[in-house]
Amino acid sequence: MKNVYKYFVFLFITMVLTGCSLIDSAVEEEKTENKRVNVSLEKAIDGDTISVRYKGNKESVRFLLIDTPETAHPRLGAQPYGKEAKEFTKQIVENADTLELEFDIGQNRDKYGRLLAYVYADGEMVQKQLLQKGLARVAYIYDPNTRYVDVFTTIQKKAQKLGVGIWSVENYVQEDGFHKEIITDEISKENMSKECLIKGNITADDKIYHTPDSPWYKQTKAEKMFCTEKEAKAAGFRAPK
Repeated sequence: MKNVYKYFVFLFITMVLTGCSLIDSAVEEEKTENKRVNVSLEKAIDGDTISVRYKGNKESVRFLLIDTPETAHPRLGAQPYGKEAKEFTKQIVENADTLELEFDIGQNRDKYGRLLAYVYADGEMVQKQLLQKGLARVAYIYDPNTRYVDVFTTIQKKAQKLGVGIWSVENYVQEDGFHKEIITDEISKENMSKECLIKGNITADDKIYHTPDSPWYKQTKAEKMFCTEKEAKAAGFRAPK
């Protein structure tokens, strides 16, 4: 009987200790959930994409939860502020002494095989810096990789209020991405408001400008446009005889 009693006591103590061990493991796992891993930089690809050396392999890393304008997209081409975003990211990651990745709790690769991560340069998250400068928008929000979406949205709202970068032109940033035609239209309107209507025509041996009052204005093919006759003359064009 005593042996049976001792067995149950031993079993109870074992269960308690095992339970404590499981709790400790869960706590430890929670503590290391946001753990960062060190990587070495290969190169900056775009405002929101870099190439790194990770676990001995060369990997492309797509920044989680943000989107920057393109610089050389096969379909969209170059978009306004894309070059600025790429240069900003390039300067940060190339000048950093330490580069780290933090993965979220969901899948850590996209459909193109790129790593999905929060990127840190010398301890500062690059996503936050891009959003602060108005060079990125909050986008591609897919559960459960949403750890910092509220933080990013707050930063974005401040940039929008200040009207910096991509937020400086109304409607350039929309839910489906960036619309460079909006900026193109704005530039065209600006040029029209300046009344840059003087046409510059270039022939084999001469350069002539025509104002709207010129009898040949409508027929003239414009290789150059000028706002004033002074500007046209400075460029080497003459008035028609």
